[in-house]
Amino acid sequence: MTDGTIAQQVAAFAVENDYDRLPLEVRESVKMRVLDTLGICLRASTLATSESARRYARGLGGVGISHAVGMPEALSPHQAAFVNGVLAHSLDYDDTHLPSVLHPSATIVPTALAVAEEVGASGQEVIAAIAAGLEVCVRAGIAGYDPSTKSSLFFDHGQHATSICGAIGGAVTAGLLYRFDVDQIVHALGLAASFGAGIIEANRTGGTVKRLHCGWAAHGAISAAQLVSAGFTGPPTVFEGRFGFFEAWLHGDKARPDALVDGLGVAWEVPGIFFKPYPANHFTHCALDAAGRLRERGIEPSDIESLTLGIASATVHTIGEPLAVKQNPETGYMAQFSGPYAVATGLLGGGGLGANLDDYTDELVRDPVRRSIMSKVTVVADPLCDQIFPMQFPAVLTAVLNDGTVIREEVLANKGGGESPLSFNDIATKFGSNVAVAGDDHLAMAVRDAVERLDGLSTVNELMDPLSKVVVGEREE
Repeated sequence: MTDGTIAQQVAAFAVENDYDRLPLEVRESVKMRVLDTLGICLRASTLATSESARRYARGLGGVGISHAVGMPEALSPHQAAFVNGVLAHSLDYDDTHLPSVLHPSATIVPTALAVAEEVGASGQEVIAAIAAGLEVCVRAGIAGYDPSTKSSLFFDHGQHATSICGAIGGAVTAGLLYRFDVDQIVHALGLAASFGAGIIEANRTGGTVKRLHCGWAAHGAISAAQLVSAGFTGPPTVFEGRFGFFEAWLHGDKARPDALVDGLGVAWEVPGIFFKPYPANHFTHCALDAAGRLRERGIEPSDIESLTLGIASATVHTIGEPLAVKQNPETGYMAQFSGPYAVATGLLGGGGLGANLDDYTDELVRDPVRRSIMSKVTVVADPLCDQIFPMQFPAVLTAVLNDGTVIREEVLANKGGGESPLSFNDIATKFGSNVAVAGDDHLAMAVRDAVERLDGLSTVNELMDPLSKVVVGEREE
């Protein structure tokens, strides 16, 4: 695709690639992401921050037509998307794209479902809109990947690419469901670029603001599309212009604009987005698996004198610094960003596919055995991991035992990615575990069945109605 500005090429791709033109693997990948996202939303519905999001949305009012998980009353589309987006990203259980290192579905899926309810879109329209939004979102993220440093320019600047690029991709999704033409989607992109936001200091030192980011991006995406319908316009050079997206976020000359349009509609990124088997920052997953291998060798925590967790240099400041904080997380949420806690979880044996949300509670964070293990873990940059990152988030765990024996475990590929993919049944298992919080097996089967049949649904009401009526249980932090 070579005609027009980048926004015009992106908009043309989105409009041209309807359901019938989508590769089968893209369609199936989208359905798995819908199931995964809804399960995460339901599991996160009990969080105190989720109740805060619901209270905020109720207070804003508006014409109720769309639904959020655990809210029987209808909300305006952008408020429903806000709530579901907050829930979808609150557990750090949502999918990840590499090398952009962003989490696309937590914004794109809530955006699509909220607008689909408003306009009565079919399941096929929803699938096509999600596919296009995911593709644009992650490609915007790749535009910020610096191959020379193997790092995200967004991340290096403290920016949250997930929410910044999510607003861009979400605007495409919303525009398609509002049946926009190419020019209208160009305007929606032009507006959404002014709505993207998010900084990631909370990853390092605490705070729950990051849970808001995908909800706010979905809110911004729908608002952008609605404002276009109301008459607002955006710049056609919103990406490559002198004061456009690339200059504002990526310092212009460091951006990779071709990443947005090269092979667009031919080489799809969507099927390669990694699913998360564990509810924690993706940088910690191979560390957990490496520690699990030590456990499988029969090594007990009491056998260990010290542990060195080697990871890619670019990830040390997220899951290894400040080391004293990572060795002593105060809450389950902080533990999700702790390399030492991942090692402790793997050594002690987690649930689910290797760990689940029951392994990340405030009570377990304070467990003396886990604290003892974490105190033995140092986190360092590892040259082998640097060679592989960011196509994977590898880990090399070296244990020195009390008798002086040294054992090294290398886990160089993430579970849930192309080298170790999860199947629809794996995602259904994860979904079932997450939905168990509702104590309703019928609900789990009904939602799974509706997602499997999404291609044939005339509307998404069958999917959203039961989820909105779920009674939210006891609140957690």
